[in-house]
Amino acid sequence: MSGLREAWLRFKMCFTAYLFLFMAAYLLLLRHPLSTPTIMPVTGLDRAIPFAPWSLVLYLSLWFYIVTVPSMVWDLREAKPYLAQVTLLSLLGFAVFLLWPTAVPTPDIDWNEHPSVAFLKSVDAAGNACPSLHAAFAVLTAFWLARLLRHLGAGPWLHALSLLWCLGILYSTLATKQHLALDLYAGAALGAAVALLGPQPRFLSPSA
Repeated sequence: MSGLREAWLRFKMCFTAYLFLFMAAYLLLLRHPLSTPTIMPVTGLDRAIPFAPWSLVLYLSLWFYIVTVPSMVWDLREAKPYLAQVTLLSLLGFAVFLLWPTAVPTPDIDWNEHPSVAFLKSVDAAGNACPSLHAAFAVLTAFWLARLLRHLGAGPWLHALSLLWCLGILYSTLATKQHLALDLYAGAALGAAVALLGPQPRFLSPSA
């Protein structure tokens, strides 16, 4: 048990270091794009989903959603492929941000009336729009949780809860007006592609 606990502590330290490096790289690209960002177009779905300040809770819950995976991973056969997929997703997203900076148009909203969302806008500006890494990590996490829950023999209600949580986060990317539909589509596709085509944990493979 002591060896398992030590491995878990090492994994947590590695994951914490990864999060720090991820945020540093993300903010660097956000604040210092190499060229003028392309403004993403507004679609019918963007116009159909109104601004919902309460959805900020769902938007921020991504970080708790992501942590559910490393909290359930103990074996290095799981941890290494997971970190590899997370790293691959990040590098692909950052490469797009570097080569093709994008931003969302400024919505006609008085942010002074919504200070909590205004704070998000001040920290996470309108850049790094497409693909939405918020959507990408939510979808990647949903795939990993589906595999982990199936491996652990979890009931269908836990699978449904994970799916609903993921869908809620995806909705929040549009409802907070932090992203547009095209950002969402691209991010979800990126997360699914990495989850399906990236390094797979052996005992969690579909054939296991």
